[in-house]
Amino acid sequence: MSATVLFFHVAKRRLYANTQRFTIFRAQHLPSKGENGEQKGEEKETQSPEHPTSILVYNPSAYYQTKNVRALGRSYTEEPSSNLPINPAFRQQSNPYSISSSRRLSSAKNTLLNLAFSKAGSIRGAAPTPYATKDPGAKGDPRAFQRCRPEYLNMTHDVSQRSLTIDLNEASLLLHKVTVLKGNMEPSDVANFLCKLGQLPHERTAVIRGDTRFNMLLRYSVESLQNFTHAQLLDVLRAFVNLGLPHSHSILGLFETEFCRRASEMELHQLLLAADLWRCLGRFVPRYLEKLFDSITQYFNQIGPPELVQLVYVVGEGRRCPDTLIQPIESLLMRHLNQLMAEELGAVCLSLFKSQISLSERAVRRLVDRTHVVVKDMSDFGIVNVMKLMRFSYLDHLPWLEAMGLEVPRRAPQMGVQGLMHVVLACSALHYRNDRILLAVAEQLPNVVEHCRSKDVAKMLWAFGTLGFLPSQCPNLYPSLTKILCEREAEFQRFPEHLLTGLLGLAFVGQFPHDLLNLALSTEFVNKACNSLELELRKDLFTLDGTVGLELPRWTGPRLSHAMKEEVTKQLWDFAQADICQKPEVLEAESMLQKLLGGEWFVRKHMIFPHLRSIDLEVHLDHSEEPLPVSSGPCHQNLPQKGSAWSQDWEQRLSGVTLTDDLLAQLTNTRKTPVCSPDKPVQKPSLHRVVPIQERESIFSVGVDLTDDLVMALTKSGKCSTHPDDSKPSIVRLAVQVTNRNQYCYRSQQLLGLHALKRRQLMLAGYRVVELPHWEWFPLLRRSQAEKLAYLHCKIFSCSDSKKTDYNFND
Repeated sequence: MSATVLFFHVAKRRLYANTQRFTIFRAQHLPSKGENGEQKGEEKETQSPEHPTSILVYNPSAYYQTKNVRALGRSYTEEPSSNLPINPAFRQQSNPYSISSSRRLSSAKNTLLNLAFSKAGSIRGAAPTPYATKDPGAKGDPRAFQRCRPEYLNMTHDVSQRSLTIDLNEASLLLHKVTVLKGNMEPSDVANFLCKLGQLPHERTAVIRGDTRFNMLLRYSVESLQNFTHAQLLDVLRAFVNLGLPHSHSILGLFETEFCRRASEMELHQLLLAADLWRCLGRFVPRYLEKLFDSITQYFNQIGPPELVQLVYVVGEGRRCPDTLIQPIESLLMRHLNQLMAEELGAVCLSLFKSQISLSERAVRRLVDRTHVVVKDMSDFGIVNVMKLMRFSYLDHLPWLEAMGLEVPRRAPQMGVQGLMHVVLACSALHYRNDRILLAVAEQLPNVVEHCRSKDVAKMLWAFGTLGFLPSQCPNLYPSLTKILCEREAEFQRFPEHLLTGLLGLAFVGQFPHDLLNLALSTEFVNKACNSLELELRKDLFTLDGTVGLELPRWTGPRLSHAMKEEVTKQLWDFAQADICQKPEVLEAESMLQKLLGGEWFVRKHMIFPHLRSIDLEVHLDHSEEPLPVSSGPCHQNLPQKGSAWSQDWEQRLSGVTLTDDLLAQLTNTRKTPVCSPDKPVQKPSLHRVVPIQERESIFSVGVDLTDDLVMALTKSGKCSTHPDDSKPSIVRLAVQVTNRNQYCYRSQQLLGLHALKRRQLMLAGYRVVELPHWEWFPLLRRSQAEKLAYLHCKIFSCSDSKKTDYNFND
């Protein structure tokens, strides 16, 4: 007995001496602030030839959507390898207590465990980039909602709180007991040892994980795996979280299999707790989540507000939701909606966004209604989550957006850079321009722009450019973002789309950084972008190249090859013919213009600038505003030639429609006394009040009954003032554009980025743009032919007439 006591006494003294040396040694190697900042980088993506994967460092304040994991066993988080020296008391060169001396494991388990404990299986951390320092203004915590109610304690794990802690001395004694007991431990003993080791302070856990006696304890846990009770199994998993076990450890695969086997036997809170622990470990467990979703249906009657929020959180972190679960979740959400607190609402919105669950519009609107009521109590992180959901759902919730006009200016100075990015990105996706929001974000960004990734910069440039936020409104915004984009040039080798997105956003507002354009249009970069086999990148390159050609006439840098431009043009035109050209409003405008101008030769439906990805109806007029046949394109081949079979009625076809002042006066409800021919009386059109089909379609206050004489007047032939064979007059080129509401800012007549860019470039090329805005043209589609012709006549010919005529259009 005395020998045993002496042994423990000597062991403790030696341990104490080594611990002192270890502590002093660590104090001499404390990391600097820069190193700490680098480790807290928002997102790092590395790739090695042996292990190609995306590694994301967990940072709750980042306000970003984590990418889906590509393979089982890969996680959302990565633990940096520890360079701290291991206490010699915990270092052993060999392990005399091998499992084979006590109990034998199956060969399959041995193989897995040997891989897990070998040095080759260690995690490869990525060297952080210098700019990926933590944003000081970001304070979001996606798990903050779990502190709203005490009920969450039964189904979640709080990584920040440990009721009891032990020191290294106690941990050493525990591991010594493991070696003494060897294979004589019961499952409860194994669980108890692991739970006690889990009470070690976080900064000391790396020492334990490197000890071979701890690895032996893990082997015993595998042997006892099927004999653990549900509670013991959960306690062991919780201990793995506290000990910081790497997510790629193969022993976790065995535990996941056991949890899958038991899922149908576990209670509701146990199922949710296990899912939360897997999330804390950072391990992606699709098999367990599938079992969880299958088992959760039997507990729907037991689900209250906290259980619902935690379930939705688990669904969001798993990045998927089975179709059979969407409707029950929506029903439960509507049932408990008014009981949810502000942070719980933010967590629900974030999870719906992450999992891409498409709830009904009514459900999403009610959810945002509820968030609007408690918006004052929501954190910045919660507000950003609501904006993410609205961006995903394309929900135009005007009260919430107007509230953001008050909240964002107040909160912007404390928000993180990615929170600011998501706010303007949501406004851009919803086509909602609010200068109070944009100015507040724009003024704050130069102060935090150093924390941006290339992706953040690209999205912000795209958002501001799309909404037409001009450089003069905040002079420091675009230079600071462009500067960071230049500094992130190394990232474009892996993510070329970030450069193209940012440059297009700059082009929308007339900004053209030559050094970045040289890079984007260089042969090497173009080849890299096109090798991804994504048409979207080729289209972006095509748009950028065409913009450079038009807006930078003195450009001497690289350009796209002719072959590539032809290829993309064909693809865009094929799509336009199958989709845009077949839209009813376009077909009707083309048909009416042909009637108005005298035939199909005078209207050409095509892409004037293919790089801008939309079509126009091109019309040519001479100096006296007489229509001329469009002299290029497919229509040119169908023009009547001299001596052809139908050249005799060429003048009649060229004449168009004769619209007199009297006819215009009758069509537009202006007072004009009709002049009747003395030889033959003309039947007067009867004028009467017209009740619009819908209030939004009220265009004219007076309708026109088309009599036989009026139809004859609209369709009769007349003599052309000029013959096509005469000397060519100066040509006025018109680009008639049929617009729709998606081309404008929300409830505004301001064009969005790409469409404003097209309008600007058409005018640069000498075209006169004739816009048929949707709020005028769409209601006319249900009106008479005469009204459409009168409207187009005023748009195409003599602007003075269109100014005199008040159509009184209603939106």
